[in-house]
Amino acid sequence: MPYEIAMGPRERKSPYFDRTVAAGATHMTIYNQMYMPVSYGDTVAEYNRLLEGVAMWDVGGERQVEVQGPDAERLVRYLTPRDLKDCAVGKGKYVPICDHDGRLLNDPVLLRLEEHKFWLSIADSDMLLWVRAIAKEGGYDVVVREPDVSPLAVQGPKAVDVVADLFGDWVRDLKYFWFRQTELDGIPLVVARSGWSKQGGYELYLRDGTRGSELWDKVKEAGAPYGIGPGAPNYIERLESGLLSFGADTHPDGSPFEVGLDKMVDVDREDDFVGKQALTRIAREGPPRKLVGIVFDGDPVTFNEHPWTARVDGHIAGTVRAVCHSPRRRMNIGVALLDTRFSDLGTKLEFKGEGRFFKGEVVPQPLVEPGTPVPG
Repeated sequence: MPYEIAMGPRERKSPYFDRTVAAGATHMTIYNQMYMPVSYGDTVAEYNRLLEGVAMWDVGGERQVEVQGPDAERLVRYLTPRDLKDCAVGKGKYVPICDHDGRLLNDPVLLRLEEHKFWLSIADSDMLLWVRAIAKEGGYDVVVREPDVSPLAVQGPKAVDVVADLFGDWVRDLKYFWFRQTELDGIPLVVARSGWSKQGGYELYLRDGTRGSELWDKVKEAGAPYGIGPGAPNYIERLESGLLSFGADTHPDGSPFEVGLDKMVDVDREDDFVGKQALTRIAREGPPRKLVGIVFDGDPVTFNEHPWTARVDGHIAGTVRAVCHSPRRRMNIGVALLDTRFSDLGTKLEFKGEGRFFKGEVVPQPLVEPGTPVPG
């Protein structure tokens, strides 16, 4: 039988919630205890809009953890294994956050707003409690809080034109992960060149939750000449492009080395950071599992509700974490978290999912090369 998720007050709603409902949102998920749209009922249109035009996404569930105070930089450096020595004001960095045993807890974007003020723009796990605990136990002179900040993403090849029409041509010169604090008709914002797609775009960090509908309407109006429409972080495009989905692709006990974040871990730093000893050991010995790209046979699949057990020559090799049918590759694709000994390119896999048997192979990522057009 079909089931429904109740829209109660315990799970928060973003400032754009009413507008997403009016725009026809059909499916939502829970992300950082907040409702977040994942579909508007037309997967093909949403995919094509992202690849060929421009889409607007309510990603208000991408919450911020703000660290401010004299010890703010010292604390954020201790929180991540990535070296932040060149993180200037106005610049963002993708940073893994690990626990003391090297387990990956989150993979946020760090934004430096001021010399002593940072935001962690987090994936779906409670970083506020973790950062507060580390700060208190370490005696850091900081205030850690969740500010009133809710991102609205504008993504796709025409996103730059929409955002330039709203704010001016200076947005065209923003480098990836850089940002500027600004306003739009009095609405306080941070405009960042970022977003969870490989199609280019921006995230508008709304700094006044009472003005979410107003911002949505302004973006919609500016985007109308470019065919803008609603969408969500796109499941198919992210698999094609090789974007990591924390929680979906990761293992609760996994490290950054398992999921391709090796370059974000600087174990040779002179200063200390959470998990340094464990991560140094894993870097030396190698991780027990690796996230790999796969292709596989069979009729087109949509998605998987559960990880699928993968086997190699009858031996359990790991799990297939996420799957879809790729319009651009014209076949089924996915990512699998496999024991390292089974992770080499060309390894043949067998797995069962949704009552069907599949045969697949480990292949290079990204599964679709950037710039590959959508089939006509």
